[in-house]
Amino acid sequence: MRALIGFLLLVLSLSVFGQEKQKVVLQVSDNDPAKWNLALNNARNIQQDLGKENVQIEIVAYGPGLGMLKADSKVAPRLAEALDRSVGLLACENTMHNMHVEKADMYGGIAYVQAGVTHIMKRQREGWAYIRP
Repeated sequence: MRALIGFLLLVLSLSVFGQEKQKVVLQVSDNDPAKWNLALNNARNIQQDLGKENVQIEIVAYGPGLGMLKADSKVAPRLAEALDRSVGLLACENTMHNMHVEKADMYGGIAYVQAGVTHIMKRQREGWAYIRP
């Protein structure tokens, strides 16, 4: 009986303490501030529903969506809020190169990936949920 209780306690502790964070990557590839706001709303809502500490979120901007992460973005105030909530904001360096955009043109505090599409593919292969608002 003690062995059974010990086993049940072990299983319970593993299920409570061993839970891996949920992981989600959001794609932003449209030059549309409404979609930029939607992606930021999705990130906030996911954190509110699952708990900020239980989820890792990245928003990857590439192609025409790169404007979301520029310093003069129409959603710049919301980018600060997302960064404060530990949402990863990632800009595609391939898009930046093709559009002749420099890191100095981008919002401070964001991160960069070489290729946005490839980064999303890698995340999906790693088991991340994928959302395109």
